[in-house]
Amino acid sequence: MASLTHLDDTGAARMVDVSDKAATTREALAEGRVVMAPATLELIVSGNAKKGDVLGVARIAGIMAAKRTHELIPLCHPLMLAKVEVEIAAAPALPGLTVTARVKTTGQTGVEMEALTAVSVACLTIYDMAKAADRGMRLEGIRLVEKSGGRSGHFRADPPAA
Repeated sequence: MASLTHLDDTGAARMVDVSDKAATTREALAEGRVVMAPATLELIVSGNAKKGDVLGVARIAGIMAAKRTHELIPLCHPLMLAKVEVEIAAAPALPGLTVTARVKTTGQTGVEMEALTAVSVACLTIYDMAKAADRGMRLEGIRLVEKSGGRSGHFRADPPAA
């Protein structure tokens, strides 16, 4: 197991020095789910939620969150993001919605936190916009699916357990 890079020799929190790293193309894909009642899913997908276009607002919220990750997570570097793509799809078998975020940059540090933040905030936005219809919704399975670029190379998570 690798050492925790956000701790110095004394155990104090620190921002990692990436100045010696090469700028490379880095990309990350994260996913999550919002599980809800079938009627809530229908309400959202049909566009009839009281607060409006749940999917459109959640998509924009996820994109905005990725761009502001460094303001939310104390030791993250501010990054110039080249791409933030948030997709939300109905998953009637859950029932609920699946949210994915793909983030890309060319830089000295990765974009995993930006992808995870995008998914998290998109899921929270869905909850917020539909909570009047279903307070029992659950956010589940938020995780890094894949990342590429940088010194540590390529990572692909195992499929989630069924």
